[in-house]
Amino acid sequence: MERKVGTISRGIRGPIIREGDNLVDIAVTSVLEAAESEGFSLRDRDVIALTESIVARAQGNYATVQNIADDVRAKLGGETIGVIFPILSRNRFAICLKGIAMGAKKVVLMLSYPSDEVGNALLTYDQLDEAGINPYSDVLSLEKYRELFGENKHEFTGVDYVQYYSDIITQAGAEVEIVFANNAKAILNYTDSVINCDIHTRVRTKRLLKEAGAKRVFGMDEIMTSSVNGSGYNEKYGLLGSNKSTEDQIKLFPRDCQGLVEDIQSKILELTGKHVEVMVYGDGAFKDPQGKIWELADPVVSPAFTSGLVGTPNELKLKYLADNDFKNLSGAELKEAISKSIKEKSSNLVGNMASQGTTPRQLTDLIGSLCDLTSGSGDKGTPIILIQGYFDNFTD
Repeated sequence: MERKVGTISRGIRGPIIREGDNLVDIAVTSVLEAAESEGFSLRDRDVIALTESIVARAQGNYATVQNIADDVRAKLGGETIGVIFPILSRNRFAICLKGIAMGAKKVVLMLSYPSDEVGNALLTYDQLDEAGINPYSDVLSLEKYRELFGENKHEFTGVDYVQYYSDIITQAGAEVEIVFANNAKAILNYTDSVINCDIHTRVRTKRLLKEAGAKRVFGMDEIMTSSVNGSGYNEKYGLLGSNKSTEDQIKLFPRDCQGLVEDIQSKILELTGKHVEVMVYGDGAFKDPQGKIWELADPVVSPAFTSGLVGTPNELKLKYLADNDFKNLSGAELKEAISKSIKEKSSNLVGNMASQGTTPRQLTDLIGSLCDLTSGSGDKGTPIILIQGYFDNFTD
């Protein structure tokens, strides 16, 4: 019988994960028990995905604000530190800022405006236009910012991040100065020791600062890259991808998890005979049209995935075929012609007009976004996602 359902994304409930838990056994058992309970079977090329949070928790990959402070002091000298381009987030950055401030005598906090890198807004472009401010060139002091714009609270959280971040720094024992600029080199008018906190533009920012004469430049990806007094760490991403755990501790992005996804793949094959793909996912790569917030605050969507998830989709656009190549066909004849085109399609459709409008993004970014939306970020209790039919097409 012809299959009538395409892609299905299921949130799989699992136990609360603690340090040392065997995620291979937990993931496999959770998926197989869900299949038995709900009456479905695994198929080849199903995708099992685990949220990065439970992987890091099982690894015990945590660090305290004191660990961060010690690392910052060792790398940047403990005097005046420029902290530039952080995102506006209580969960993502506030706890890191506390540790950074504990490792400095003074923090010059330089915020990008009108929004941070992922779209959290301090201001609107309309406000800038009305004030005659050019965000590409103008550097604003805190006093000038308040004079022009007053207090601006985040649309969703209700937090005035300018005041919030200032309070975090002073409560950590450091002096604070806040400026607003979008040119990384502006920070060098205040200090030559800098932590650039941008995520996806970090390589360029570091290069610009070093070329402009900064003495010490570290990205967030270069803080906590090795253990500090027995702490967790991430040798590749440092503090990037971290989340608040407690008021004095962060959970770092998971490390060394390629073996985990391959072990889950192997165990599913052993128990069911099915060859599934497995990945670890963090933030999805999508943008909220209302708040203008780009979800991706992690350095990557997926830090580990099996080899079948390498690459981008290779799909034909059905509506293009129907409206162009086969516009004079209908019914069974149209279905047969389109099916034939799909079965005979090239393994590389780049440049083929019949593929225009398909999504030219990495499979892990697309699937990770689907996983993130399925699992949510709250109390659903589904840290494991099973996706079926993602690689199916019209002929399956």
